Amino acid sequence: MAYIGNIPADKYQTLQKQSFTTSATDTYTLSYAVTNPQDLALFINNVRQNPNDAYTVSGTTLTLSSAISGSDTMYAVFLGRAVETIAPATGSVTNAMLANSSITLNGSAVSLGGSATIEGITVADQWRLSADNSMSSSGANDITANWERNDTSGFGQLGSGMTESSGIFTFPSTGIYSIRLVFSLITSVSADSGANASIVTTIDNSNYVVQTDNYVSAEAGSKYFSGSAEFIFDVTNTSTHKAKFQYYRSQSGTTLRGSSSNNRTYVTFIRLGDT
Repeated sequence: MAYIGNIPADKYQTLQKQSFTTSATDTYTLSYAVTNPQDLALFINNVRQNPNDAYTVSGTTLTLSSAISGSDTMYAVFLGRAVETIAPATGSVTNAMLANSSITLNGSAVSLGGSATIEGITVADQWRLSADNSMSSSGANDITANWERNDTSGFGQLGSGMTESSGIFTFPSTGIYSIRLVFSLITSVSADSGANASIVTTIDNSNYVVQTDNYVSAEAGSKYFSGSAEFIFDVTNTSTHKAKFQYYRSQSGTTLRGSSSNNRTYVTFIRLGDT
């Protein structure tokens, strides 16, 4: 059906309710004028009263067939008076009424209809080497010293963050974590050089497994080179699931670069969601 003028907006109807302060009387004043008793649902002590028999109305005057006491409760619902609004009443929309596509995450947990819950990113943290590591030993070596949390101006940490002790990183909560390692190196030897850095994890706080192993190389001379590695870790227990980082070099003149003022060799931890 066509309309003349603006098309009416969809409306939500909410019936008006009035609660009374009771006393030993049979006459009360209504908030709105009522034409006949059938337009008003009256409840005394949560029991609905019979129109005309239990009460009558005349404009804004409500008259009970018998007086009540101050210990009674009484309220009325105006059946003939609906308030129309474009927005639903506060608290009237439940989770089950929302479509999943209407949810926008901002980093906090959001509950959907039923028992479904979407958990946003609750942990984001970044650590770096604060000083160079000369990589003096061949073979696989744990990076145990000079770790510091990024403290450069503008750095933003989310959540309580990681804790570190002698190169062992402990997670603040269970969940699926993205671990990304970026490493920067320099070689000064006269022969071609190479090195790798690895993400190593344990799920029993004892036996560690190399999860990523990225090897990079450089020609002879004073050369800079870099690499990265990434692993998604399912942390089901913060007491047993931990991470550390290792390096391996082919020439003794290779240095793993660090700095206390900017990121050179660093690792980023992001909790992606629940385990």
